[in-house]
Amino acid sequence: MPDLAYVNGRICTLQAASVPILDRGFLFADGVYEVMRTYEGRVFEPRAHTARLRASLAGLRLRLPLSTARLLEIVHDLIRRSRYPEARIYIQVTRGVAARQHPFPPRAAPTLVVWVERLTPLDARQRARGATAMTLPDPRWARCDLKTIALLGNVLAKQEAVEAGVDEAILVGPDGIVREASTANVFVVRDGILLTHPLGREILPGVSRQVVLELAPRVGLRVREAKFDRRVLYRADEVLLSSTTQEVLGVVRIDGRKIGSGRPGEAAQALWTAFQQRAHPVRDASGRGRSAASGGKR
Repeated sequence: MPDLAYVNGRICTLQAASVPILDRGFLFADGVYEVMRTYEGRVFEPRAHTARLRASLAGLRLRLPLSTARLLEIVHDLIRRSRYPEARIYIQVTRGVAARQHPFPPRAAPTLVVWVERLTPLDARQRARGATAMTLPDPRWARCDLKTIALLGNVLAKQEAVEAGVDEAILVGPDGIVREASTANVFVVRDGILLTHPLGREILPGVSRQVVLELAPRVGLRVREAKFDRRVLYRADEVLLSSTTQEVLGVVRIDGRKIGSGRPGEAAQALWTAFQQRAHPVRDASGRGRSAASGGKR
């Protein structure tokens, strides 16, 4: 089955989908996006993802052109039509089509694009190998908490990492504080404490980040949200990444320095296992689906 897209009410193949040149998303990156995924056909944490989408829209003074319930209906319809075992869902809302002028157009209708594509999860060998990373000055704009389509800073950082032969770029602010990676949130494990940058304008409020923080006490980790610098990264027992597609992944080398044992550690494995229990539904005695780790709460 080909990848499918929804564009302002029309469903077509992703290859046939298009928007006008005068769409402000194309001209100004004047829009926001959200990425979700499925586990066994179920969208993971849909309420958290749609809440973050609405927060990003509010930050740009944009509106969703339909209800959240209707948006999720569209998502589920595309998942059903695609028949993929596992899928990644991309949602984008722009301010719409208007003359190329910087001020907000008073009467433009928002453009809504949704598409579904096959998701190939990381395999066991990739998880066992872990990720490598380098630190870079953060080149992004000042509102990293809004999930906008203006991702050039992330793109340039990721490309620099690729050209350096590592998997990820960990972004550091002008004050020397570690923020997040180009495509993931960052955690440090040291002496039984799971440390990550607090929410604010400097980082994206990751849905997987929040799930990891909720799961940490269940695997014996104490949680601390506080700012830290590169030295804390280098001295960590473990460094972890979290994102929708990577879930939880250990980082084994940063800036050429071995992290911990140089292999993904116990915290990475325990959190990933707990993440799987949260993501994959089980059946209770009545036959109703519920989450293994969350008692059915999503």
